[in-house]
Amino acid sequence: MDSRSKIVLPAELPAGTRLASGYFDPLLTVHAAWLAEARGASDKLAVIIKDPPVPILSARARAELVAALKVVDFVVLDQPSLPAADVQLEQRDAAAAAAFVAHVRQRQG
Repeated sequence: MDSRSKIVLPAELPAGTRLASGYFDPLLTVHAAWLAEARGASDKLAVIIKDPPVPILSARARAELVAALKVVDFVVLDQPSLPAADVQLEQRDAAAAAAFVAHVRQRQG
């Protein structure tokens, strides 16, 4: 299965799908754990790809990476018409990305 087929338009999301949102820029191992936690007992999990203030990767590239995660059933690019996510990871996501970038710079230094 080509995981890119999980990237859908908002109208294609089944009713009752749990929504999580985040930047995923870059996608880190902790994201898989957060998304598994966000899914909980829900039958379906959709992830909304939001744009960070200064993105490293394009939204489409991040969507393709997130779609490859087994715990994720659907991925949508952020749009004003989308409802607020049940689980919003943006703040945790930004902190994890900053820590990752600091770690990389320290190792390069």
